[in-house]
Formats: sequence, structure tokens, C-alpha cells
Amino acid sequence: MVADRVRVGIQSLFRFAGGLVLIAAVTWIYARVLRVNSTTVALTYLLVVLGVATGWGLWEAAVASGFAMVCFNYFFLPPVGASTIEAPQNWVALFAFLATSVTASRLSSAAKRRTQEAVRRQHELERLYALSRAWLLSGSPSELAKQIAHQTAQIFELRGAAFFNRADQRIYRAGPEDIPADEARLRDAAVQGTVLHDSATSTTIIPIRLGGVTLGSLAVCGSGMSETTLHSVANLAAITLERVRAQEAASHAEAVRESEELKSTLLDAMAHEFKTPLTPIKAAVTALLSDPRFPPAHRDLLQIVNEEADRLSSMLTEAIQMARLEAGKIRLQTGACGLAGLAQSSLQKLETADEGRRVEVDIPENLPLVEADPELVSIALWQLLSNSLRYTPPGSLVAIQARALSGWVTVRVADCGPGIPAAEQERIFEKFYRGKSQRGLIPGSGMGLAIAREIVRAHGGKIWVENHPGPGAVFAFTLPVAHEDET
Repeated sequence: MVADRVRVGIQSLFRFAGGLVLIAAVTWIYARVLRVNSTTVALTYLLVVLGVATGWGLWEAAVASGFAMVCFNYFFLPPVGASTIEAPQNWVALFAFLATSVTASRLSSAAKRRTQEAVRRQHELERLYALSRAWLLSGSPSELAKQIAHQTAQIFELRGAAFFNRADQRIYRAGPEDIPADEARLRDAAVQGTVLHDSATSTTIIPIRLGGVTLGSLAVCGSGMSETTLHSVANLAAITLERVRAQEAASHAEAVRESEELKSTLLDAMAHEFKTPLTPIKAAVTALLSDPRFPPAHRDLLQIVNEEADRLSSMLTEAIQMARLEAGKIRLQTGACGLAGLAQSSLQKLETADEGRRVEVDIPENLPLVEADPELVSIALWQLLSNSLRYTPPGSLVAIQARALSGWVTVRVADCGPGIPAAEQERIFEKFYRGKSQRGLIPGSGMGLAIAREIVRAHGGKIWVENHPGPGAVFAFTLPVAHEDET
């Protein structure tokens, strides 16, 4: 820093001396070599002052202008060789020369500053463009975090740069010199969202924020960057970081989606393959059970085989349904349909599974029709009824109720089972999840409620579970009421 200041001081001294030397040279030429009138001398002095203002600056031109006025008075205005002025009009000419040279110097210096500012802004824009191109080529957030410090220091020709990435709590440094910014200051700038400047080391730390969220901080050392450019770099870094992270998240989501779709396709294919040998097994067992000549001693074993074949068939059916729902292969064929008929259809499929349990249906005759896919809603209702019958003790009651309210029909299936603890009510609709207290006592795949949830969601409704004041649980879901024109 001291060396830089000494160098700047020496350069300024040489510029001031250069202006004086030029005026002295013009004075010597016109006083000793060429004999010209005072007007030519004044115009020559004015041109030299303008050149000094354009090349070096206003203060150098002002000093040269004052020296030119002294030389003009002493060497060219009568009486020559004296500091006094003989004619009053020469005083006017002298001060007119001084005013003209100073004004012209200021105008020339202002034009030079504007030109330099325009050139500097053009260079900064070119560097910002180069910086944006370099960052756009980064593929991952970690790679971009390294490039932010490296490319900023390289393109803007900094002594050093450092980037604190708040995502991984790491600091990335670049540049020929080690930037004098410690980790604590970088973290403070990121957390507090304030700009820190150290004039002693020419170091500036600026936070990188986007939408009120701080992504990190950037420190630069030894730069001639304007504050506007520095903020532009910070905003560009924030936008690029967010873009790369969004792309990474989208790529991850796409990979997950493709993985889920592949898993669903494989599950669908495997379920179909398993059903192929199951069909002749079921047909053979049914034929043997219907044959009166079959020994009664073996009939109980065949009955077990028959029941387990039905159970395996049901599990494979659920797997196929779940796979198709997740893969989006099932499209809703909606229309106006009545819930009473769907409930009766589902109950007919469960006639062999009720085992003495009573099922009550409370669906009013004036209940509005629902806008739904009757086949899928029947599957969802069957899954809920099958689940309730499975967990309800023999001889107990399972109730189906439907009511309309505010454009929706709410269906409730209540049982007298053990109920569901509050801690498990959020997870009970997840795939393959079963209640901890009953998973080892009652067989099941854990997919039935997940299938019902996906079907209800596909219709735009919601599904939930709640406990009775006494024993048992209530599963409820909603379906939209059919429009009048469809009805």
C-alpha cells in the first residue's frame, strides 16, 4: 500500500513538472528564437494548457495555466522583462487568457473524465459478460463455488478474491495474493447482509443475496471495481448459484421420477408373471374341492391352499393397481355415478370375508351423484371396507355413511377395531406401512390404504383417518359432486 502511494505521488510530481517544462519551452522559443505577437503566444499557451488538461488532468492544467500567465506577463506584455503591466487593456488580455485557459482546462478535464468513465464502464460490462459466460459453463454448485472466486480474480485482475459458500460452509480463495479477509468477517458479512470495507488493505466484502436469502459473501482485494460493478457481480453470482441449484434439484427429481416409473413398471410386470401360474393353481384347487370323490381328510388342506391362493391373488392385484397408479397408466373415466351402487358392488366382493361381521350402509336416497370413475372409486371403497373387516372382531359392526356438504360428498367407513394411535395416523396411508401393534397378528401387504389414497387424490379429494371416542377407527374420503349438466 505504501509503495503504491509513493508511486502515485511520484507520477503526479512528474506531471506537474512536465506542464511547467512545456510552458517554459514555449516561452523560450517565442522569446529567443521566433518573434511573434502576443496573440500567437497566448493561443500557443492555451493549446499547451488544453493538452495538459486532456493528457494529465485539471490540477496539472491549472498550475501550467498560472505559470503561463506569469511568463506571458513577464516576457511578452509591455514593459517586457518586468512584472508590471503598462496598458490597462493588457490587464484585460491577461485575465481573459487566464479565465479562458482555466475554463478550457476544466471543460477538457471533464470531457476526459467522461471518456474515461465510459471506457471503464465498457470494460466492466465486457468483464461482466465474460464472467457470466464462465459461470454458465459450471455444472454443479460445488464447481460453481470454486469458479466464483477464481473467475472473479482472473477476469477483473484482482490481487485476491474469496467466496464463502453458505451451503457447504466452505471458503474458496483465488488470486496471486492471499486476500486479507478472515473466515469470521466473511461469515459475518453473509449472516448480517452488510457490506464491509477495509481501506487499509483495499478489501471489500459484499453479501450474495437472492430474494432475501443469503447464499454467501464475496471478498475482493486490490480492485478498481466500482460499487455498481461489485453489486452486479454479487447479483450475478446469486442468480447463477440459484440457477445451478435449481437445475440440480430438477435433475434429481427427474432421476427419482424415472426410478419410480421403472420400479412401477417392473412391479407391474412381475405381478403379472406371478399371476400366470396362480390362475391354474386356483382352477385346480377349485376343481378338487368340488369333486365329491376327493377324500375328506385332504379337503381341509385344499381349503388352506385355496384361501392362500386367494390371498396371493389379492396381493398381486394390489401390486398391479399400485404400479399403474404410480406410473400414471390409469386414466380417469369420470362421470356421474351414485355411491349406493358402488357400495353394494364393493360389499358383494366381500361376502366371503365378513365372517359374521355386520355391515350397515347409511347412504340417503337424495344424496347427490358424484363425479368420479366408478371402477376406481369401487376399488378404493373396497380397500377401505376390506381393511375395516380385517381389523374388526367377528360379530362387530362396520358402518358405511355418506353425506353431502358444500359441493363435496364425504364417505366414512367406521369399524370397531383396535383404532390407530395418533402418532401413526399420518403414516398409515404410506406404501407397505402397517400399524406396529397389529402387523404381526393380521396378514396384509400394506398397500390397500395407499391405493385408496392415490385414487382419491386423482379425483381431487382428500382422505384421512380418525379414532372413535370408543374403540375403532373411521376412514373418510371426499369426492366432488357431479355437475348438473352431467347429472
